[in-house]
Amino acid sequence: MSKRDELIAKYADDLKNKCGMTADMGLLEKVTIGCGPSIYNADASTVSGSDKSELETVKNNFLIKKLGLSDGPKLDEAIASVIETYGKSERNKYRAVVYYMLTKHFSKESVYG
Repeated sequence: MSKRDELIAKYADDLKNKCGMTADMGLLEKVTIGCGPSIYNADASTVSGSDKSELETVKNNFLIKKLGLSDGPKLDEAIASVIETYGKSERNKYRAVVYYMLTKHFSKESVYG
């Protein structure tokens, strides 16, 4: 099993056990690949739910640039909702899991078509 496959399995486990969702493995794999080499870096592979600049980066680089959404309060609300679902006290919020949940939230699976 490759390192990436191990991480995807870990992300699917987080979705199931921490977020109460069953992962669409094909989409999860595409989102994970889309994160690039950041998934192998301990700091870059996670999202800090309490760091405003980090959440701005998620909004600007992922929601606006990658998913093609327009800026507005709905983006901030969606990020807050995903962080809440993952669990505010959960220390390791994996970037791929957060991106996956945001992709599902906005029904933007077609971006990874």
